[in-house]
Amino acid sequence: MFGWRKNKIEENTLDIIPPVPGQVVGLEQVPDEAFSTKAMGEGFAVQPAAGEVRAPFSGKISHIMNTSKHAVLLENEDGIQILIHVGVNTVSLKGEGFVAHVVTGQTVEQGQLLLEFDMDKIKEAGLSGITSVIVPGGQEKVQRIEGLQEEEAVLRVYY
Repeated sequence: MFGWRKNKIEENTLDIIPPVPGQVVGLEQVPDEAFSTKAMGEGFAVQPAAGEVRAPFSGKISHIMNTSKHAVLLENEDGIQILIHVGVNTVSLKGEGFVAHVVTGQTVEQGQLLLEFDMDKIKEAGLSGITSVIVPGGQEKVQRIEGLQEEEAVLRVYY
């Protein structure tokens, strides 16, 4: 008699592919507690096989570390952000061995080259080049994050 409607809540998803070629590993493999303990957020890491970072999805560059060029914050059209952080303590290189191909505010397409980094220079400095890909905590839209074992995407964000 009464037409009760069930409100279906639709979830949006953002699949994140590795932005760096190489071996995907868990964050616990990162020799930096800010990442390995997931204090900065959920994600994964990549042991790089080549020194290039490409956009894992289309969006906008929210922020790039202008001086050190070792990290970039990428945001999708719905405002979900990820941090791509090349290496551990690579900020100490002050941009040496890094080339930024984008600027803050720039729109990018999936697969577009964002950064290049010299893996040998990082090693010569005694640093790790492991690259962390993090969904920073505190994003109100993010409902949950799960790891994927299928296809090329490694992480799925539900919002």
